[in-house]
This record gives sequence, structure tokens and C-alpha cells, in this order.
Amino acid sequence: MNRMWKGLLSIVAVAVLAGCSSGYHHHGMMGGGHGDAYWEKGRQDMEGLINRTVTDPEKAKQVNSLVGQIITELKEGREQERAYHRQLYTLNVSYTATPDEFSKIVNEASIQRSQRSANVLSLRFKIKALLTADEWKAITDRMLSYSSRYQHGGSGPKTGY
Repeated sequence: MNRMWKGLLSIVAVAVLAGCSSGYHHHGMMGGGHGDAYWEKGRQDMEGLINRTVTDPEKAKQVNSLVGQIITELKEGREQERAYHRQLYTLNVSYTATPDEFSKIVNEASIQRSQRSANVLSLRFKIKALLTADEWKAITDRMLSYSSRYQHGGSGPKTGY
């Protein structure tokens, strides 16, 4: 189970972290570095990696489509999280707000997060089913090198899945 989550997180990490590879920091961009240009850069980086690794163009196209769906899930999830946080900030201003009102928002956010995670995990397995073991290893190894470049305060690159 732990290996499965690490594989999922590696796909998610590359989709998100690959956007950082442009050589400058995105701190000034809308959404703390998660504007449309950020997501598009991540998609392009993943597409390039897949196209270099997967020799069958039709299969590469299918994998790129699934990666695009993962990026869409992540982007929408980030926007939804921000909306839940805004609801909590608004509720926090109210002196008469009840614990139940807060719990409702927190529970809705948790359910949405869980559903998105399940969707991303399903897409991950669809990608894996399309690839050979060698293609999967090549892509995940490269993704690992991407993610280790952008870790802050880490103790070096991670190993294994």
C-alpha cells in the first residue's frame, strides 16, 4: 500500500513540481504559484517526458490525456480547497458561529479531498496499465529526479517506491 501511495504521489509531485522547472520562482503569480501558466508548464513538462519515453505515439497520446486529467483534478482540488478556506475565514468572523457550522465545512472539504484522491489514484492505475514495466520505471525515475530538485530542506533524493 505504501508503494502505491508513493507512486501516486510521484505522479502528482511531477505534475505540480514540474512547473517549477522554468528557472524562476512563481511566488508572485496568482494563487501562490498555481495560476494557469504554472499548471500548463507542469503539463508540458510531463508531456515531453512521456513523449521521450513512450515509443508508441498512440499510447503516449493516451497517457498524456490521462496526465492532463490528473492535472485538472489537482487544479480543481486546489481551487476547491481555497474556497473551503474562504468559507472558514468568513465563518470565523461570526461571533455566533457554532461548532457544527465549522464541522460541516471541514467535513465537506475532507470528502471532496478523498474523492479527488481516489480519482487521481484511478487515473494513475490507468496510466500504469498502458505502460510497460520499463516505460513505467523510466518515467517514475525521471519524475523522482524532478521532485528531488525542488524539495526544500530535504536530506537528499528519495529512493525507491
